[in-house]
Amino acid sequence: MERQTIDKINQSGLDGPSTFQTTGITGDHLPVFGDSLKQKLSFPLAWTSEVTDLSAWKEKARAKVWELTWQMPDHSDFRPAIIDEIDRGDFIARKIAFNLTGDSRVAALLLVPKGNGPFPGVVFYHDHGSKFDIGKEKLITPWGDEEKLQSATLWADRHFSGRFPGDALARRGYVVLAVDALGWGNRGPLTYEGQQALAANMSNMGSSLAGLMALEDTRAADFMASLPFVNTDQIAAIGFSMGAFRAWQAAALSDTITATVAVNWMATAKGLMVAGNNQLRGGSAWHMTHPGLMRFLDYPDVASLVAPKPMLVFAGQEDRLFPIASVNAAIEKMRTVWTAWQASDQFEDKIWPGAHVFEAQQQDYAYDWLDRKFSKP
Repeated sequence: MERQTIDKINQSGLDGPSTFQTTGITGDHLPVFGDSLKQKLSFPLAWTSEVTDLSAWKEKARAKVWELTWQMPDHSDFRPAIIDEIDRGDFIARKIAFNLTGDSRVAALLLVPKGNGPFPGVVFYHDHGSKFDIGKEKLITPWGDEEKLQSATLWADRHFSGRFPGDALARRGYVVLAVDALGWGNRGPLTYEGQQALAANMSNMGSSLAGLMALEDTRAADFMASLPFVNTDQIAAIGFSMGAFRAWQAAALSDTITATVAVNWMATAKGLMVAGNNQLRGGSAWHMTHPGLMRFLDYPDVASLVAPKPMLVFAGQEDRLFPIASVNAAIEKMRTVWTAWQASDQFEDKIWPGAHVFEAQQQDYAYDWLDRKFSKP
């Protein structure tokens, strides 16, 4: 451009500074203007003290979350079938198949106590852990596959004090269901690197990976409620890590679930989007990222849609994935909603001294809590 043309532009009032950005992305893969974006997050559909009609607020916020899942309602016939079963003393362990959606007929593990029902039921949602060879088997002892049994046993040793937490619940008289999320166990194989491609491909087909998981998890609860030996007034959602996210999300979106235990997945979005946090790595976030959700609701806002039903939230003081200050901020936000419903006695949180685990002591505490909520002797 000729000098005189530049002079004319400057004379026209376009006389801003000559400086400009020399980088756009931080080492944590955030845009350099990330703080500005975070400051704009106001979560307008979150509960506030100005809400006068709690039921209307809940209905509107739930509808928005469903809209952002990009999923259509699914009322397919479950058509369950028993593939195999073994006797484990206090309960029968079954491998079953059923229509999780109209698109997916899946294998699942189902534990049924002996005796006369109906029994309380638990949908147990498995974690992420960047370990895809097992999903449902992380929670319920597998059989008939030595490789999966060895893998699952190592996982139980690492996170659950050597227990299979679903089996422990069944011994207490609960029906327990565990289903693979898309990418895990029988629904793989998925790799850490492949998660982004899977999420992108789902989006290109007009769907959402996170939204599909939300739909499937509510369908799993509806399947539990369809079983003739299950008490439909006593259906809990329990999960560890990503499973906790799945549990409170499903309970927020479904009236079928009547109590929730969420172990080591709760914090504010702003508190997680900080330098060095695991969430910034991106890979494991895809199953939990609803496009546009943060324009309306934060994570504790979505979880608060469970109110006034019972909820127990655990966190680890030394959990590096979930900074404790952010956890406490989220829990306080949730507590105010249960208080608004005049149901503060139905919300409980407990910070454990350990890290990212669901150990035997924690399991016993959670299961005792659930027994009390279901008035189970």
